Amino acid sequence: MTTQFFCPYLDSEVELTEERELHIVDTHPDLLPSYQERIAKTLADPDEVRCDLRFGNTLLFSQQSGKGRKSRYVVVAVVNDTVPRERYWIVTAYLTKNVTQGEIIWQKN
Repeated sequence: MTTQFFCPYLDSEVELTEERELHIVDTHPDLLPSYQERIAKTLADPDEVRCDLRFGNTLLFSQQSGKGRKSRYVVVAVVNDTVPRERYWIVTAYLTKNVTQGEIIWQKN
């Protein structure tokens, strides 16, 4: 089963496959229990979007969560495949203290 999230930045639906969902649940339990809500909010209203320098077809959407010392960023990594058809899909999502990976290509004012 695939879950879809709309991303205004991409003007497209972004897929979260069952296999990738299990990866997130197993590998990044700090996003639980509301990981789907956090993914949806980050894709709908990111603070910034970065291009992953290691994987050129991957965008990193991030949104700050919390304030002060407890502040973290939710990062959602979205792959853009073009073959056999154009498709956006989530490879992973995680929490981090600082977003340092990738080159900033868009920031919220």
